[in-house]
Amino acid sequence: MPYPELTVSTSPARDGGADAIVLALPPLEEAAAVLSEWPGVEDVLRGVGYTGAAGTTVRVFAPASTDLPLLVVGTGAAPSSDAIRDAVGAAIRTTTGFAHVAVVLPHAQEHWRAAAEGAVLGGYRFEGYKSGEPAKTRAAHVSLHLAADVDSAELRAVEVTGSAVALVKDLVNIPAEWLSPADLAERAIEAVAGLPVDVEVLDETELAAQGFGGILGVGQGSDRPPRLVRLTYSPAGADRHVAIVGKGITFDTGGLSLKPPASMVGMKFDMAGAATALAVVRAAAQRELSVGVTAWLCIADNMPSGRATRPGDVLRMLDGTTVEVLNTDAEGRLVMADGLVAASRTQPDVIVDVATLTGAVIVALGNRHTGVMGDDATVARYLEAAASVGEAAWQLPLPDHMEDELDSPIADMRNAKVGDPAGGTMFAGLFLRRFVGRTSEDADAPRIPWVHLDIAGSGENKASPFGPTDKGPTAATVRSLLAFLETESR
Repeated sequence: MPYPELTVSTSPARDGGADAIVLALPPLEEAAAVLSEWPGVEDVLRGVGYTGAAGTTVRVFAPASTDLPLLVVGTGAAPSSDAIRDAVGAAIRTTTGFAHVAVVLPHAQEHWRAAAEGAVLGGYRFEGYKSGEPAKTRAAHVSLHLAADVDSAELRAVEVTGSAVALVKDLVNIPAEWLSPADLAERAIEAVAGLPVDVEVLDETELAAQGFGGILGVGQGSDRPPRLVRLTYSPAGADRHVAIVGKGITFDTGGLSLKPPASMVGMKFDMAGAATALAVVRAAAQRELSVGVTAWLCIADNMPSGRATRPGDVLRMLDGTTVEVLNTDAEGRLVMADGLVAASRTQPDVIVDVATLTGAVIVALGNRHTGVMGDDATVARYLEAAASVGEAAWQLPLPDHMEDELDSPIADMRNAKVGDPAGGTMFAGLFLRRFVGRTSEDADAPRIPWVHLDIAGSGENKASPFGPTDKGPTAATVRSLLAFLETESR
């Protein structure tokens, strides 16, 4: 299992069989009650100048309290759930070489779920492809020691969330040579085996027969043909249906608009949106949420060859819209257009799309915030869900005055503004909005409520680890989407 087994106990941490203990503490003046149970620890912490600031860690030798290794991690004053999650996550991520780590904190009962999430997120590990056994591994078991028992359903929800995050990270970490479009489709089938999730896979022949010109156009340069995977969870009695469309470019060279070498490194990561959609529908089924969820995984390899789409070619999307492809490296919006049309035809109550779509969002928002676009009311609900689980997200506009920039002289639309970097993320959002269907056949009917999530920055941490987050894939938006589905299922 790529994340630790999690248990909750009301027994003292010393008696739980752990081989290391983590104390997550605020400043000492707020920690008196818990430290009274740990003789000598307060004196040691005063001696080393412990402030309790969020993220600070101290290894403590306090034989009067315990013979076990003791790590103290700061949570800050009057810590929030986010601070607790980050503190426990950082402690489990960095406390290596122990099979079982016990966690104690004075605010555990109030914020126990955040602490539990921090443990499963911080304890994630990818087995990888290195020879031999790693010298130090993260704990296989984390016990959270509380004053009272917790609701078993909520504990199960934390475990499902950890599993969903781990699934995304595992898939993104796999080298592209071992994760073709067909391989990703097979992994999706395996991931939901035994759950009440129906799966349909369209291969290149069926994609052509049904008119998925965007997915086919992006994938035609590769020897590994594209796929569309639909996963449907339809619980009895559900009166809401959410469609999640995920970008699944298993490797992005840029196509004939070839990326420079440095930009091509890490492009196995370009299927993170599809992995997210898969993980969220699986988690909804595992938790038996009372909302219908359909995931559309739009999967292709973007490769250059004699068959590849050329700059200036025109593709016909699933709804008949023609798109002049000026930049084959703006391929994500092409596969997503087909997915949005397919999702719209099922008339869901909400459509969410998730994609590593634009480098421009990194310029605008940095590497931790997800760019969020769509209709204001639905975006507001998503942002509230994201805030509730501590995921950074920020709304960007979809300016009407930019609509003319989508025009092509020979087709209905163009896919890129070559040579003009201004507002690239919004341009992509406006492009996608064209493919979100109406709530009825009336051409003047409002569009289906829609949220677009650009995770090009937030989906991968290229900087130093922080909180429970390693370098590498982050599974950004998984927890927010699950929180969003919870509100839909009420």
